[in-house]
Amino acid sequence: MADVHPAGAALHSDMIRIPGGTFRMGSDHHYPEEKPAHTVTVGGFWIDPTPVTNAQFRAFVQATGYVTWAEIAPDPKDYPGARPEMLKAGGLVFTPPSKPVDLADWSQWWRFTFGATWRRPYGKGSHIGGLDDHPVVQVAFKDAEAYAKWAGKELPTEAEWEFAARGGFDSAEFAWGDEFTPGGQHMANTWQGSFPHENTRVDGWARTSPVRTFPANGYGVHDMIGNVWEWTTDWYSSKHPADAAKACCVPENPRGGPAEASYDPRQPQIQIPRKVLKGGSHLCAPSYCRRYRPAARHAEAVDTTTSHVGFRCIVRHAAGG
Repeated sequence: MADVHPAGAALHSDMIRIPGGTFRMGSDHHYPEEKPAHTVTVGGFWIDPTPVTNAQFRAFVQATGYVTWAEIAPDPKDYPGARPEMLKAGGLVFTPPSKPVDLADWSQWWRFTFGATWRRPYGKGSHIGGLDDHPVVQVAFKDAEAYAKWAGKELPTEAEWEFAARGGFDSAEFAWGDEFTPGGQHMANTWQGSFPHENTRVDGWARTSPVRTFPANGYGVHDMIGNVWEWTTDWYSSKHPADAAKACCVPENPRGGPAEASYDPRQPQIQIPRKVLKGGSHLCAPSYCRRYRPAARHAEAVDTTTSHVGFRCIVRHAAGG
């Protein structure tokens, strides 16, 4: 695989400069893992204006011959106790039920689907024809990392991602202010209706939407909220650290905790570390998942690919930048 895209050493012309600064990360008002709100500082960086699209990811695969995680059969030793017939290549696909179901049981709407890949995000019979400008999905963390390296970029930390998503609205609930649909306008691709069986598509989309369909935030960045969740480099933790004891000691460019602390305690026999996802997706609904906010966060195992997770890249130090 090629190490760096020919343009990788220089600033990419469509990237957006995020000035960096000090802000309140997290939230004390929503899900437990977002607590406590705490002050951090991040340095300036450049960020992709949108999630990486199918067209962009295709260019990477064509240039390098890269094979994604979802295209490789799992190694049995990594999944003790797994049924042999399930150890096949594929990914998780959102499959809406026909009626209301127990919202505590995510298996009612997620199916591990053999053959689901970035080219066929919903499994056999699906395709990405006509979806060049939609975010790529069914990409594991290492796939996102490989693309970033090829492009001469990096993946953002959780703090960098959240700072960029806030768009200069440090204390606002959403990336655009304190009202979810100001003046009745949908500002992101999220779920309308009763999740997971009824999507009224008031915003016009049942699944992913073309990038830039919805308004940019205050920094001019699109799709930080909704559409697809996005990988960050931080290992997941069940809560944030508290504020520094002294104002002089505000953390600068935090990088999260250790990988060992990210394991899913509900599956102690499978020690696969988890990264932080940010931004929510087209499946986030007021009745189920209010994670269409900059402070929201979610754990995702590094070996997992799904039909609603993608990524975007940053550049911290660019030639001439």
